[in-house]
Amino acid sequence: GGNWKCNPATIKEANDLIKAWKKSVSSYDKEKVDVVICLPALWLFNLKEQLSELGFSTSAQNVSKTGSGAFTGEWTAESLVDLGLSWTLIGHSERRGEFGILPMESNETLATKLKYILDAGMTCVFCI
Repeated sequence: GGNWKCNPATIKEANDLIKAWKKSVSSYDKEKVDVVICLPALWLFNLKEQLSELGFSTSAQNVSKTGSGAFTGEWTAESLVDLGLSWTLIGHSERRGEFGILPMESNETLATKLKYILDAGMTCVFCI
């Protein structure tokens, strides 16, 4: 799997990549390996089905530490689950302040997020 970050630049490029994978992905033991792709938020739901056909799971690249409310731009775990996602990534270096995102996500914030994610029944890719 992998974190696509903010790549590729267009949905067409993303679809082209998935088409290429469909031609080249060999079988693997899905009981032993989870392939999880962390997609840019704008493409999560457009690409989820295509990736599922390959046996891959899709993941959000972040989740809020709170439930619903006045938190512009945030995703709640409940919303992600409602849309059929069971994975999310948290703690990436960019979110920890590497690129000037303030306030930086502290270990305490990430612990709060992790509890929230697990309580919602999701699986977490926790970057350390």
